[in-house]
Amino acid sequence: MRLQMASKLTFQVLNHAESNNVGARIGKLSILGRKELHTPNFLAVSSRGVVPHMTPDVIIASSDIGGVHMALEDFIERKTPPILDCPGRSPLHTFNALPSSLITLLAPRRTPAVTAPNGNTNTSISIFSSTGFQTLSSKSYSVFAQKLQPDICIPLSDITYGALPGAKRILKMADRTEEWLSHMLDGNTCTSVFAPILPIDFHSQSDYVNYIEEQADQISGLAMYDSNLLPDIPATTYLSQLPRLSLDEPASPHHILRQVALGMDIFTIPFVGFATDSGIALSFVFPRPPPNDNHIETGQNVLPLGIDMWNTDHVTSTIPIIPSCKCYSCISHHVAFIQHLLNAKEMLGWVLIQIHNHHIMSQFFKAIRESIARGTFEADVEDFSRVYESELPAKSGQGPRVRGYHFKSEANQAKKNAKAWKAGLGPNEEKLEDGLVPDGGTGELEEKEFAEKISK
Repeated sequence: MRLQMASKLTFQVLNHAESNNVGARIGKLSILGRKELHTPNFLAVSSRGVVPHMTPDVIIASSDIGGVHMALEDFIERKTPPILDCPGRSPLHTFNALPSSLITLLAPRRTPAVTAPNGNTNTSISIFSSTGFQTLSSKSYSVFAQKLQPDICIPLSDITYGALPGAKRILKMADRTEEWLSHMLDGNTCTSVFAPILPIDFHSQSDYVNYIEEQADQISGLAMYDSNLLPDIPATTYLSQLPRLSLDEPASPHHILRQVALGMDIFTIPFVGFATDSGIALSFVFPRPPPNDNHIETGQNVLPLGIDMWNTDHVTSTIPIIPSCKCYSCISHHVAFIQHLLNAKEMLGWVLIQIHNHHIMSQFFKAIRESIARGTFEADVEDFSRVYESELPAKSGQGPRVRGYHFKSEANQAKKNAKAWKAGLGPNEEKLEDGLVPDGGTGELEEKEFAEKISK
């Protein structure tokens, strides 16, 4: 079935894993001027408009990323955001130098979002920009969306990040979100709107969901904050044919597979970036690795979901991260080189891991689509759960420097970033009484151009 939205977006459900049109499904999302996105699939999560560690030319040459999730709070640290002065028909593409083939999705907040100290009001939500916490009104957000012209836009939603809402708050959440969605739809002519489905029980937001169905000609998709609500959407309604975007933040590929089984189409996956920053190279293949693929041994019966590249066992290893992987990192470099780059704090190390991790995710979703088409998805999911560990490896090394807008600071909190230079310490951080003193004399230092003698 093909749906033609009021905007330039179309979505077509191509195949269902089950005959009753529920559960896992294959689809195709098309936007005029963009690369088609075959679903299930994912959008890369950005930080301040860019995919961390990947420049636009790297994205084109070494990835199959179909689109990018962006947060407005990344761009409005100033009273007059510079992005508003960006020319062109697609300011988000121009300002962030994104390839024109990529889909842009604009949301109010990052994923995952930092919990704000102040709650939302009837007209605005609390956001966290690079200069601190501030409010964003529904009216202002609608103006930003019209000027930035993203391919897909998620309206404001009354979400309580980090806390469970009480009974009174639940009533407000649905009413506020419905009003904010109405603001977004009024006068919208240039962007596809994905209506948010709140992370509360379906009955508590039934009136709001009915309103979404009444506005069907203006709604292009659903943004699900809780994937467990998917079975509550009746398969016979118009809403069941809309593309579904997961903002449920899966913590592992097992969680992704569960959401796919429920009928999710598009994903934002923060754990890809977290793994890269931790020096973890993803190593899973769906439904299981090929027989001749010699994964790095762990001494366990199940395979790891990722490989810790900080591990000193990799110092002399000249094999790729995954021998069967066809990404640029695995074809061009070996494990020992990447491990050396991390130890030397060279950003290229994280670049290579990020290229590899996004390739793994692209291949993962490609295999999922093939499995659904074969009719073996359920059996393949069970096979995958037997072969791989349930969680990603823990972080063991120091990642790139953390920025202030990545987290909320707390009282007496330890520093997130280690000092780049510690005066008075030797190479093994042993305390030196006289600090670091050159071994050679002044003549030798001057000869080696390490110092210059100043005449009195």
